[in-house]
Amino acid sequence: MPRVVIAIPTFRRPKGLERLLLALGRLDTAAQVSVLVADNDAERREGMATVAALKAQSWRWPLEAILVPERGIAQARNALVAGALASCNADYVAMLDDDEWPEPGWLEAFLEVARDTGADALHGAVLPRFDVAPGRWAEPCPGLSPLRGTTGPVAMIHSTSNVLIRRVALERLATPHFDTRFALSGGEDKDFFTRLARAGARFAWADGAVAHAHVPVTRSNPGWALRRAFRIGNSDMRVFIKHEHGFAARVREAAKIAGAMCLSPALALVLAPLPKRRMLPLCKFARASGKLAAAFGARYDEYAVTHGQ
Repeated sequence: MPRVVIAIPTFRRPKGLERLLLALGRLDTAAQVSVLVADNDAERREGMATVAALKAQSWRWPLEAILVPERGIAQARNALVAGALASCNADYVAMLDDDEWPEPGWLEAFLEVARDTGADALHGAVLPRFDVAPGRWAEPCPGLSPLRGTTGPVAMIHSTSNVLIRRVALERLATPHFDTRFALSGGEDKDFFTRLARAGARFAWADGAVAHAHVPVTRSNPGWALRRAFRIGNSDMRVFIKHEHGFAARVREAAKIAGAMCLSPALALVLAPLPKRRMLPLCKFARASGKLAAAFGARYDEYAVTHGQ
């Protein structure tokens, strides 16, 4: 029977955290589950209070919360991994964000694909759930479109939004597992999986391991979509600069950025009449702009602002 620690970073989203924990209580699984929450808010400590309230109600699984006073998503993830590896003999560590919640069969779907593929790290499907539906323009936008894939081995995964990782894979990496230089910008997960790949890890997609992600009104608009695309480009480029030192690779990346910035405006004009397509070139332009900014040393700290409750 596999032993799984479900690790959850949280910052000022007590309602989202409660929704997630209640969903975990409804899991249909034979695994031995425990849950660890890292509250990254030393001032309000709403995550700690939410966990304490559920524990007082005799919640289903072993549940603990730790306070991580140093602000940053990388710091919270590092504390979760350290806690999961130190406090129990886990076979796997699963990660969900505090604005997500899984379907009942989520964990069993992950474990089945892990057994079938032997993968060290797996990503599951993430389906957005909107307070206000944004319209067809949002379909190609990262963070607003469903994140789906074909179940089975894949070359790489990039995000810790709904993942399952083998303990042995975590133990391969030197600590800290997540680079704290990405504390408020995001990209700590892409950097983590890049390092894991270089350590020889194998990856898989588990499309039946479905989690839902709450999208508040403040995120379901074109302005946020473009800022998210800029941030992804910005953090991706910082990861690229950190790991890729070859001249040829850097020239290829520069050519991709130049191509996107030159062609995207014209493509945006051509696709403007098509609601489902009009945002795609704009997001590509924003992403290329974020990469260019990172190449000149600029960093965009998207997670300095919290959306949702």
